[in-house]
Amino acid sequence: MSSTYGKIFKIATFGESHGAGIGVVIEGCPAGIDFSLDYIQSELDRRKPGQSRITTQRREADEFEVLSGVFEGKTTGTPIGLVIRNQDQRSKDYSHIAAQYRPSHADYTYQAKYGVRDYRGGGRSSARETAARVAAGALAKLLLQKAGVTVQAYVSQVGRLKLEKGYQELDFAQAENNAVRCPDPAMAQQMFDFIDETRKRGDSVGGVVTCVAKGVPVGWGEPVFDKLHAELGKAMLSINAVKAFEYGSGFAGVEMFGSEHNDAFYTDDQGQVHTTTNHSGGIQGGISNGEDIYFRVAFKPVATIMQDQDSVDQFGDKVTVQGKGRHDPCVVPRAVPIVEAMAALVLADFYLRARASRL
Repeated sequence: MSSTYGKIFKIATFGESHGAGIGVVIEGCPAGIDFSLDYIQSELDRRKPGQSRITTQRREADEFEVLSGVFEGKTTGTPIGLVIRNQDQRSKDYSHIAAQYRPSHADYTYQAKYGVRDYRGGGRSSARETAARVAAGALAKLLLQKAGVTVQAYVSQVGRLKLEKGYQELDFAQAENNAVRCPDPAMAQQMFDFIDETRKRGDSVGGVVTCVAKGVPVGWGEPVFDKLHAELGKAMLSINAVKAFEYGSGFAGVEMFGSEHNDAFYTDDQGQVHTTTNHSGGIQGGISNGEDIYFRVAFKPVATIMQDQDSVDQFGDKVTVQGKGRHDPCVVPRAVPIVEAMAALVLADFYLRARASRL
């Protein structure tokens, strides 16, 4: 089972939803990076469960322990080990599906592939695993600060409620002032009410997270198989419940003519090359061009709902799967720091790769 990502800045995650804990080993992080315990914990706090009534009520502090790779507040250049102990497992909540396949979950495919599965919360397929990614992504963000790069995401859509404003018109700081993480207060309230109504019906709803990376210099990415947008897409699609990824103009670009879609170049007063528009999403030929990198990530409705659903068990017999346990009615509010973390891991890796690509 592949649980690793990256070429130079590499991570390997481990653990299950209802095991002793989850964690990550980070390899390739340069020595001398300030390792802020408070910052990494604050990023984990943004992802942890139990934040409001529209998130799962599982209670996990998600406090992490540093096992290796840090001395006197700085990275040492050796592998960094981080672990987060599970504290609020309720495995009995899943005993009724020990032999049943939940619709749209990984139960059937895992069983078919491995011949065994951990049915407690989905085991390794649970989104609980993403806490380890957020911890690693926080360190990647600290590394990117050295290059003047920031990564920020926000909820731009829940169901059919869509934020029409472009990211340039928004104050990203507003996203952390509400439970939905939408930077428009009025829309955030509408989204919250809609998610809450969906929760009360025992149902779930999907949404979209928009992410923007600023300050990425020209030259990050590779022109063939390791295109920057391809790696961002791979990273995003590896997140639980993600169904689609688009960057720049995305699917809307097919409705434009080339004369409309092309990003014309110009030179500013400091002699720097820029583009008059940014339909390319900051990436051309698989390589960053110095403009803002922006993309959208679509999340499906959470598969576990508090309603009875038809399915089959591992013997092929028809069963009725009952919705039990503690689950998010909409995943996107807690997915914002996960999207940021995965984007930061991609960019941190390409940052180090770019430094080795040219003497």
